[in-house]
Amino acid sequence: MPADHSLLVDSIRTASRKIVRELGFMQPTLAATPYPPSAVHAILEIGAQSALTAAQLADLLSLEKSSISRMVRKLVEAGELQETVSNDDARAKQLTLTAQGRRTLTAIHKFGRRQVSTALAQMTLAEQKVVGQGMDAYAQALEAHRLGKPAVTPVKPFQIKSGYRPGVIGRVTEMHASFYARSAGFGQFFESQVAAGMAEFVPRLENSRNGLWLALHEDRIAGAIAIDGEDLKNNSAHLRWFIVDESLRGAGAGHALLKAAVAFCDRQRFASIQLWTFQGLDAARALYESVGFSLVEERPGSQWGKEVIEQRFVR
Repeated sequence: MPADHSLLVDSIRTASRKIVRELGFMQPTLAATPYPPSAVHAILEIGAQSALTAAQLADLLSLEKSSISRMVRKLVEAGELQETVSNDDARAKQLTLTAQGRRTLTAIHKFGRRQVSTALAQMTLAEQKVVGQGMDAYAQALEAHRLGKPAVTPVKPFQIKSGYRPGVIGRVTEMHASFYARSAGFGQFFESQVAAGMAEFVPRLENSRNGLWLALHEDRIAGAIAIDGEDLKNNSAHLRWFIVDESLRGAGAGHALLKAAVAFCDRQRFASIQLWTFQGLDAARALYESVGFSLVEERPGSQWGKEVIEQRFVR
């Protein structure tokens, strides 16, 4: 299993555990009701379908029929559900919500919407869309695996484009400055270095040995990577300005950008690709190693305006 895939799997597992806890599924009752999660989901599904049989409910909730029977009996006794004989099959009973059940359903929806809205308020609009698309795709994939059918392939939330794009110098500088100010405490010196470097490099894109790739999210630059084929000797390519905005973190944009840059170097027949980074950027390191980079040098340095343990990777 590639290192970046393993990291993604562990990241999703960690996030899933946190979501389960934050939404209250570890508690004996859910959504401000006196009922356990299975009963709350039963009320939600019956409310969504207007009426269901116990067998249909068991399939929807992936529960044993005996468990469904006990739960339905308790919800009927509590006044949330009522059973009526099906018009199509006298042996089957239709489950519908009572007036009390409809009030409970309204309260569950109100509680759930408040939970989600409160969390979304902490995100940008771009992040909200990525979360919505990602969770929907992940839920479909889990269901498809359980049912043994192919999942619907989601549309990637980004496009990879090569070459210059208006605003690229400022946008790449902004992404670097924002991310590294938060993660490493870099400041004005670092931002100026990125801006100056990008301004010097972009005019050199006319040289076929240089390349720039951008991840576009809703037609906005949300990731970048560059190959400078001129500034190193011995037919070696320099990988520079690799960055992905928060709106695309976890969407695969970083891996797609890196693959595009490496493929370009292979076509150009560079003898090697080199990059400088620093200790502590573990997710980026896993990406580099997944496409064949190896750590060959490590030393204290301050080329970014703050002393760090600099690392040089070579492929």
